[in-house]
Amino acid sequence: LSRGLGDVYKRQAPYIQQHFVLWKEIITMRILVTDGMDKTAMAQLREMGHEVVEQFYEPDQLGKALRDFDVVVVRSKTKVRANHIDEAKGSQLKLIIRGGVGVDNIDVKYAEANGIAVKNTPRASSQSVAELAMGHMFACARYISDAGYTMRNGEWKKKEYGKGIELQGKTLGIVGFGRIGQHLGVMAKAIGMKVVAFDIFHIPGIEEQLGIPYVEMDELLAKSDFISVHAPAVDGGALISAENIAKMKDGVVVINTSRGTNVDEAALLAALESGKVRAAGLDVYADEPATNKALYSHPMVSCTPHIGAATNEAQKRIGQEIVEIIAAM
Repeated sequence: LSRGLGDVYKRQAPYIQQHFVLWKEIITMRILVTDGMDKTAMAQLREMGHEVVEQFYEPDQLGKALRDFDVVVVRSKTKVRANHIDEAKGSQLKLIIRGGVGVDNIDVKYAEANGIAVKNTPRASSQSVAELAMGHMFACARYISDAGYTMRNGEWKKKEYGKGIELQGKTLGIVGFGRIGQHLGVMAKAIGMKVVAFDIFHIPGIEEQLGIPYVEMDELLAKSDFISVHAPAVDGGALISAENIAKMKDGVVVINTSRGTNVDEAALLAALESGKVRAAGLDVYADEPATNKALYSHPMVSCTPHIGAATNEAQKRIGQEIVEIIAAM
């Protein structure tokens, strides 16, 4: 009997496969892109038969709008909270995709509890964010940000900015040793820095592979000349707090390209004023757009407006990962 059924299947297989392909081709979805996306990736989704709508919705309009889409793609501007998910319950919404690494602008557990999957693109922007962190390290070491600003104002402060420091030979402490932290560690070692890392999760074999040891947080704080934060937003207070700043070397440089809430901005500003912290490189802020003018306008702060993943290469990779996620649905 099984042999007979097998023969029937072999004869019918081409027809079954043809109808299966046609069935897959007619499954199309409505996809909402709220914060922009690589144009090539959007074209790919449309070629796959999907309807792609590029539109930003204000928070009070977002929940109702989500009901009309199968997939929503967000970056960092759009926040998908529990009230939006409540409004979208029972609708066609199946998936929320965060184009980037962190998903703290989405109430992930609440979405998943209500049958809505949440995905992100963790690999795509790691190199870009790591390179920006390295750029801030150079800017802080050599006064690049403030020197450029004063020159554009017609000032020539050669003497004042003649007290820079080299990165070679200094110790970099990386707080959060995921993909971004690892990329930064490799670059830092390449220019002659010593690198140590702290993370609550230890990746087996990574210390030997990269030649970068894990240390406890207090040891990292005490021995690092530069500290770069690459952890997700944490509960229970800032990683760079007044208490932890007190444990750092005098003249330390602090870099944050992770989440603004990982740094106590008032404590950091006080440390910059006292000289405990030599300089800071910031791409993220507790409030965005940034409102703490005293901090971001400080002469020893190198600041950028949350552009860690904003490179042409990263945007293309993010777009491609989004296409792959949707194609796999």
